[in-house]
Amino acid sequence: MSNDNTDIMNKNLQHYCPGCGHRIIHRLLADAINELGIRERIVLLAPVGCAVLLYNYFDCDIVECAHGRAPAVATGIKRFRPETIVISYQGDGDLASIGMAETIHTANRGENITVIFVNNAVYGMTGGQYAPTSLPDQVTTTTPYGDCYKNYGMPIRVCELLKDFDKVKYLERCAVNSSENVKATKEAIMTALRNQIDGKGYSLVEVISMCPVGWRMNAIEACKYIDNKMIAFFPLGRVK
Repeated sequence: MSNDNTDIMNKNLQHYCPGCGHRIIHRLLADAINELGIRERIVLLAPVGCAVLLYNYFDCDIVECAHGRAPAVATGIKRFRPETIVISYQGDGDLASIGMAETIHTANRGENITVIFVNNAVYGMTGGQYAPTSLPDQVTTTTPYGDCYKNYGMPIRVCELLKDFDKVKYLERCAVNSSENVKATKEAIMTALRNQIDGKGYSLVEVISMCPVGWRMNAIEACKYIDNKMIAFFPLGRVK
């Protein structure tokens, strides 16, 4: 994982909390871009949420989007400049809450973009509140008694929600809590980017990611929490 002048990632220190999965996902995305040789074609869309400062770490064209609106921005860029490789990087609050309408309609249209969807089941940036992907019994700052299901319903499975849209090309759910899962996530990102390069249509990679601070646990416990809790509701593998 070099940081020479061919690497799309720079040497800036990242602001993420200890044990956060964003660092790993950033590195995997950067490696995929480097290996595919598409750095000069990339337009990366930064979200509202923990990765809001993503533009500090990638040396490429980056657009900061309003909360949830990255798919709409991606649509405009890709249609105006179809030769670009457009990547929307979004968390669960950004993509599955305020941006759900944009997500659904962009996928239904089959826009030729790549979406990296980071699912850590809480609003990490603002203190660990309940999110659309929170587990039924999950304790968060806004559900301190673990009553997510009672008040808010079951977690939204985004990949399963989108799979029946005819123009969606590729959906895969991965995780970054183990070396094996990290390897699979890298391959999924590569596949999603190749689909866009080949003009095949909409691709989304959902990445189950650790949020130790938001989950009120240490980094090791957070990795185990994904295996023991999250994967039961968000099974890994290719959905479409």
